[in-house]
Amino acid sequence: MEWLFSTEIWVAFLTLATLEIVLGIDNLVFISIAVSRLPPEQRPRARRFGLALACITRILLLLSLVALARMQANLFSLFGMDFSVRDMVLIAGGLFLLVKGTMEIHDSVEGGGEEEDVGARPSAVFGYVIAQIAIIDIVFSLDSVITAVGMVDHRGVMVAAILAAVGVMLLAANPIGDFIDRHPTVKMLALSFIILVGVALVADGFDFHIDRKFLYFAMAFSAGVETLNILSKRKRPQKGG
Repeated sequence: MEWLFSTEIWVAFLTLATLEIVLGIDNLVFISIAVSRLPPEQRPRARRFGLALACITRILLLLSLVALARMQANLFSLFGMDFSVRDMVLIAGGLFLLVKGTMEIHDSVEGGGEEEDVGARPSAVFGYVIAQIAIIDIVFSLDSVITAVGMVDHRGVMVAAILAAVGVMLLAANPIGDFIDRHPTVKMLALSFIILVGVALVADGFDFHIDRKFLYFAMAFSAGVETLNILSKRKRPQKGG
């Protein structure tokens, strides 16, 4: 029980939990977009299911430290560049996000895609959405777990930080998802964010790191502008009355 009174462990836990939440923002946005294909009554369950998958995936990867280390070993070289399993996962995941984001933007602009999905067989659509979430969870969990392994040596602290981060994300999932569903322009910003993350993942796979702070700043700035637009629209009827 000495760990309860260890300042070092608590600082490591709080730091890692905060980083896990920040890294989980990408995942949360993707889950919110993915479940928008479902009928409204199924969306909260799908969000919880998706975050539970994310939690399980991260912990399983964390407990497989040996396999994780091997994932960073070089598999082959091409045009003077070395590629590992991790690189291939990041490239494949980034391309998946690019395709998914582009298709969602196309459906949002052209219309028809979401209505067709909602009208399809519920169990098939639910399974399709969960499958997408499961695939992208692996990609996002990879970066998250590698960060955890690089920061802390104590497995218990890592698992506790992941559980705490997923708990916070569970509380935020429905409000964020509902807000995105209510505001089409916010959904478009979220899709643009997904495309940006996809580009960053592909770049990471090719050993060209794009600092996430730039991506988060761009998204935060855009979200701030959109918040002002939403507040402005709410005030217009009051002025007219």
